[in-house]
Amino acid sequence: MAIIDTEISAAFLTEEQQEVRMAAREFAQRELLPGVIERDTHEIFPAEQIKKLGELGFMGMMVSPEYGGSGMDTVSYVLAMEELSKIDASASVCMSVNNSLVCWGLEKYGNEEQKRKYLVPLATGAKLGAFCLSEPEAGSDATSQRTTAEDKGDHYLLNGTKNWITNGGNADIYLVIAQTNPELRHKGINVLIVEKGMEGFTIGKKEEKMGIRGSDTHSLMFSDVRVPKENRIGVDGFGFRFAMETLNGGRIGIAAQALGIASGAYELSVQYSKERKAFGVPISQHQAIQFKLADMALKVENSRLLCLQAARIKDAGLDYAHASAMAKVYASEAAMWVSTEAVQVHGGYGYVKEYHVERMMRDAKITQIYEGTSEVQRIVISRGILK
Repeated sequence: MAIIDTEISAAFLTEEQQEVRMAAREFAQRELLPGVIERDTHEIFPAEQIKKLGELGFMGMMVSPEYGGSGMDTVSYVLAMEELSKIDASASVCMSVNNSLVCWGLEKYGNEEQKRKYLVPLATGAKLGAFCLSEPEAGSDATSQRTTAEDKGDHYLLNGTKNWITNGGNADIYLVIAQTNPELRHKGINVLIVEKGMEGFTIGKKEEKMGIRGSDTHSLMFSDVRVPKENRIGVDGFGFRFAMETLNGGRIGIAAQALGIASGAYELSVQYSKERKAFGVPISQHQAIQFKLADMALKVENSRLLCLQAARIKDAGLDYAHASAMAKVYASEAAMWVSTEAVQVHGGYGYVKEYHVERMMRDAKITQIYEGTSEVQRIVISRGILK
């Protein structure tokens, strides 16, 4: 696959950030590209690739070295996510969940014992995490949780069902959002650390998906699962705030994933347009194709700048909810549009697996749906504007 560097974005990166970008790019070409079509076709979880990502420090990028992480900034995380997503969005979403939904939440709000016991193996890649919010009825609405965590003094009894859980079958550690005091509504929600193998915890069927088929998505069932009180993150009733804060960061990861899909499809289109001939010349010389490539480049670069802006705001310690929502909406819609146009540029070849872009088009759609749909994100954006 050809790689097209953009001078506009690169000019704003530090030397360390550019090194992270190149390391992720090389890993994607060396480890993810071989077999990516087979993993997609047969829904094979990239276990070996995820293990290697952990060994290289990509599974706990923003975690402090004190807890086994790489101690990098959010900008570096966005750069790595883009490069990996150009090649294999299934592998990148596994990394994204572990980084921005699980590790970040544990480091930000977990106590010292929880960090030592759970964050260290997650950040080093020894274990894999999952974030469990979505439910059959509630979707990602944290205020309408039907999964319950009944307070029994020294433990909680966890009951309910979660679905659409990324890493659901392969994770070792699960952060589960559940309602403890329904009368308090969102103030009665808690987040519990659940370990695979706890009695009463069952992993349901694997979903057959249109895209990101290499990642595993499962329903999870909890039937009187006894969760020790020390596995609650934060004070009683902190779960709603935990979910909202964590999802804000998660949207930056998904925006970067969408950016990667878009930029990957764009780069393949540029390469193909120079090789494919029609009417005696490469199709890149036809204005109809040139206009498509120009529009694709605009959407990719705008997506990249929005992602980097959200990352920099987060790294500055400022409120980044508005910026992350904008990045997620724009980049996800750009990914869908650019990947669809990439199929068109490739013509009939774009409709077959060998040329990758049909997979990218299928993968792009989910970025408009998870971590809150584009419609939900527009609500977040409008609230930020009106506030």
